[in-house]
Amino acid sequence: MRFVTYVAASGGAQRAGLLLDEDRSILDLQRAWEMLHPGEAAPEAMRSVLGLVEGGDAALDTARELLDARARLAGASVPRSVVTLRAPIPRPPQMRDFLCFEKHLLQAYTSLRRLRAERTSDPQAAMAEMDAKGILQMPQAWYERPYFYHPNRLNVIGHEEDVRWPWYCEQMDFELELGLVIGKPTLEVSRERALDHVFGYTIFNDVSARDEQSRESPGTLGPGKGKDFDTGNILGPCLVTADEVGDPYALTMIARVNGEEWARGSTRDMHWKWEDCIAHVARAETLVPGEVLGSGTVGDGCGLEHMRFLNPGDVVELEIERIGVLRNRFVRQPRPLQDAA
Repeated sequence: MRFVTYVAASGGAQRAGLLLDEDRSILDLQRAWEMLHPGEAAPEAMRSVLGLVEGGDAALDTARELLDARARLAGASVPRSVVTLRAPIPRPPQMRDFLCFEKHLLQAYTSLRRLRAERTSDPQAAMAEMDAKGILQMPQAWYERPYFYHPNRLNVIGHEEDVRWPWYCEQMDFELELGLVIGKPTLEVSRERALDHVFGYTIFNDVSARDEQSRESPGTLGPGKGKDFDTGNILGPCLVTADEVGDPYALTMIARVNGEEWARGSTRDMHWKWEDCIAHVARAETLVPGEVLGSGTVGDGCGLEHMRFLNPGDVVELEIERIGVLRNRFVRQPRPLQDAA
């Protein structure tokens, strides 16, 4: 099943829906449930995608019943073309972004060194110095365990929402990632049982201010303002259940900018698998339903690796097989004249 969060053309609250008819229409879960149960208020599991994920197997069974009954629920569906999609889970309870693709990291570190060097009076000497001191080099520790950082869960947007390019950034970039959503409380799970705790998958665009990131990365505390800004985390267009995705390591991933293909890769190249990531995090820590894990960028899956960056007004499309296309426009923000109220 393919779940979405959407807003009607007339506005109003966000609603949970189920994509139908090759994604051309949406079954409103709350409306469908209330049509089948006249006079009763729909449970929370039918009011939001997060509520549905938290509702577990019973909520999924209810959604399947509504799907089977859709022919009798005239008025419970709306055309996708007349609504606005939001992130499937607009405010996840937690986010963690891993670094699972070796090729991306090797290429990204090289490019970040180049960016730092180009800001000096002698780029060649700066590159030589960074190489000698091991600055922005592939850390050997990466091969020992799956590393992650926490994206800002409050900065999430969805399909076809504009990215507000932060005023302090000159080199804006996208990152093509597979997102995973946890489906049940997960603590001390074995690697062999880890995928049993997955609800489904989505697309994740981890937007990055590369010039700022190149300055912060040597500090080793995380990406900071290279990643943290309003609209910097994009999820969508839908959340696809694990059974419908099938093998998560057989998905083609494509990135396009203004219709031009910039990148193509596959989840088969993940060095660290989801099983590794989940089992690692769940040591002495409980993951809760609705948490989002990012795969990290697929090899070649961002502009940094090609030393190409976005321009204001560019439209980025990220496509992952069996999930769909996540599309967003990047809109440059002016530097504020004074502090925002």
